[in-house]
Amino acid sequence: MTLSAHDVRWAAGGRMIVDGVTLEARPGRMLGLVGPNGSGKSSLLRVLCRLRRIAGGVVRLDGRDIDGYARRALARRLAFVEQQASTDVGLTVCDVVRLGRTPHRAALASWSDADEHAVEGALARVGLADRHDQAWHTLSGGERQRAQIARALAQEPGELILDEPTNHLDIRHQLSILSMVRRLGVTCLVALHDLNLASLFCDEIAVMQAGKLVAAGSPQTVLTPDLVRDVFGVDVRIRTDSAGHRHIEYVVGEAGGADP
Repeated sequence: MTLSAHDVRWAAGGRMIVDGVTLEARPGRMLGLVGPNGSGKSSLLRVLCRLRRIAGGVVRLDGRDIDGYARRALARRLAFVEQQASTDVGLTVCDVVRLGRTPHRAALASWSDADEHAVEGALARVGLADRHDQAWHTLSGGERQRAQIARALAQEPGELILDEPTNHLDIRHQLSILSMVRRLGVTCLVALHDLNLASLFCDEIAVMQAGKLVAAGSPQTVLTPDLVRDVFGVDVRIRTDSAGHRHIEYVVGEAGGADP
């Protein structure tokens, strides 16, 4: 199973927001999408799951044009998690996750054992099995994000697309969410702001600038000081610790570096 874009373009307000992007999310791997604000990351994710009608190019799922999939069939394959999904405060955690079963259920169909198994399994995978009946509005920000990911997993997707899932979370919850996503074992495409988190958790990284894809590959080959300077406008040093983890250190207050 694979999701790919080939020379994809999308425009809004007379401006090209996604401009000729070609990339592939490899099966079972985690592809990180990084770039400055306004570089087109969120728009590209919406194009990939057909929430935006493209102006050119093609998006393929298993080699087939995504436009050839019925909406319900596509929702059984692709799950999308927004930055901050709004949810009715009167719902429980289980109610939210059950929404993920909609693509698998016929109109007026009764709730099945398969539906219940999928929901319980999704809650267990994100560590919220003990919050089954808890009110949504009582959850912390990190727990809400886990619940939204559980909703996506209840769709039983082959591909999971997340738009800045760690946005507005503290560092503990950022690490927890990305560790969990990496362990899910599904093909994952995730937009991230933090370059260190992208380097730590992603198998491959794609870099966007002004709507274009400017680099793609492993974190080691893509996130270089020259690229970070050219794309993000800041100077960095890259250090590798004893465990082999790379750390991107921002240079502040030196010639050419960022102002404090």
